[in-house]
Parts: sequence; C-alpha cells; structure tokens
Amino acid sequence: MNYTEDIIIEPLVTEKSNTMRETGKYEFKVDARANKKQIKRAIEEMFDVRPVKCNIINYKGKPKRVRYKRGYTAGWKKAIVTLVKGEKIAVFEGV
Repeated sequence: MNYTEDIIIEPLVTEKSNTMRETGKYEFKVDARANKKQIKRAIEEMFDVRPVKCNIINYKGKPKRVRYKRGYTAGWKKAIVTLVKGEKIAVFEGV
C-alpha cells in the first residue's frame, strides 16, 4: 500500500466527529489493510499537516437477511487522527 489515495477512502462527517474536530481529532474511513504508520504518512502527504497519533477501530459486518438468504454487510476500518495543537485540515473547516 504505497498510494495515499488508496489508503484514505473518505472523511467521516458526523455530529460526534464535528465536536472532535475542535480538539484537533479527525475521522477517516480507511483501507482495511492499512496500518497506523501508513495512515499517518498518507494524512501528512494529502493535507500537509503533522499527525501526532492515529487510533484505529475495526468494524465487523452486521448480519443481515434478504428473504431466505443470510449474509453480512461489509466490515470497515476507521482511523482517528490527532494533529499537532493549532493545526487544522482546511477541507473540513470550509476554507
């Protein structure tokens, strides 16, 4: 996984993530194969900021049923990236 565009899938914009942004924490949906170092490097290259730490949460797929067939929704990985105090990602701030 070398390409930053492949690691960061999309930013997560929710009420909780909006309040977390005030403390310098940003949430992203990331590739399930990416590790913390790769995610930090990708954020640094994409947004030109300095991440301090990266927390990762793996979400398992939920069981679903369509008629008589059972299955699961897709699992995914979320990264919470903490930036250096005073730095912000301009895309989220509406600049």
